[in-house]
Amino acid sequence: MSEPAVRIGIVTISDRASRGEYQDEGGPAIQAELGRILATAWQPVARVIPDEQAVIEQTLKALCDLDGCCLVVTTGGTGPAPRDVTPEATAAVCDKLLDGFGEQMRAVSLKVVPTAILSRQIAGIRGRSLIINLPGKPSAIRDCLEAVFPAVPYCIDLIEGPYLETHPDQLVAFRPKHARRP
Repeated sequence: MSEPAVRIGIVTISDRASRGEYQDEGGPAIQAELGRILATAWQPVARVIPDEQAVIEQTLKALCDLDGCCLVVTTGGTGPAPRDVTPEATAAVCDKLLDGFGEQMRAVSLKVVPTAILSRQIAGIRGRSLIINLPGKPSAIRDCLEAVFPAVPYCIDLIEGPYLETHPDQLVAFRPKHARRP
């Protein structure tokens, strides 16, 4: 049996989790959400790394360029603390930033908690890969993924990635009527 052609990077960015001092909850939450949403067979490519900009950049590049991930979703490192450098690392490796993703995630999160205004999540394109920064809390991961994922499959179409389908009873992906079909 061959493995699915669609590979999705899941990156937990946490000093404590990378040292084994804290159990990673963000990465498994992302994997569970994507498993619930996606109808297309896919393979997770998971990493747990420290809050070090050079390490984050290297990991994102490897997942996009070497591991062939069409989507890379990160969790952690998006707040205002000095060691929160995920957005800077993401911006450094992206060819294009997609501001609407961060705007939408903050808008949804602000309905739940007023400190969401402190969040600095971004998203961008590297080659044929979409990178999305999510917050670290599992409930916020779900809220943010549900808010932006309707646009993800069409975005990946536009950058010539694989055709992703969702379970319509869980989340409906938006594609214009003229969009390509498999």
